[in-house]
Amino acid sequence: MHCPFCRNTDSRVIDSRTADDGSAIRRRRQCPACQRRFTTVESTSLTVIKRSGASEPFSRAKIQEGVSKACQGRPVGEDDLARLAQKVEEHIRSQGHAEIEAHEVGLAILGPLRELDEVAYLRFASVYQAFDSLEDFEAAIAVLRAEREPTGAEPARAGSDSPPTTP
Repeated sequence: MHCPFCRNTDSRVIDSRTADDGSAIRRRRQCPACQRRFTTVESTSLTVIKRSGASEPFSRAKIQEGVSKACQGRPVGEDDLARLAQKVEEHIRSQGHAEIEAHEVGLAILGPLRELDEVAYLRFASVYQAFDSLEDFEAAIAVLRAEREPTGAEPARAGSDSPPTTP
């Protein structure tokens, strides 16, 4: 690390702290030559490989932008989209890869989006899972319905909260 004041190639770390939700480290440094202090921020890079073979840095903003299209007209706010993008980034970074295929990013979005809004999930899934027919939509809806149904529990009846009365 070069000192930004005197361009000395050496510096000493005085303090280190996590920043940006733990995805970066903020370091306070001091130059041994000029004794001035400066701050650096270190973060890991995550590269997305597109279908064309081109690569670009991972961007939460692109996730939010893409998912917002699927959420048009749905009761989903900007804060919800920001949390979804954060969950996706945390999931991708937890895999430990420096590079990831764009298609894998799209698939990583599906789980959190399903929890957020089922209609938006179906819209997004139709693109990333390449739905070709109505049967593909029907199959996805059947899976959503199956996940919703309680397992082995009897459905609650109206008025069953009160104990039975004896005459």
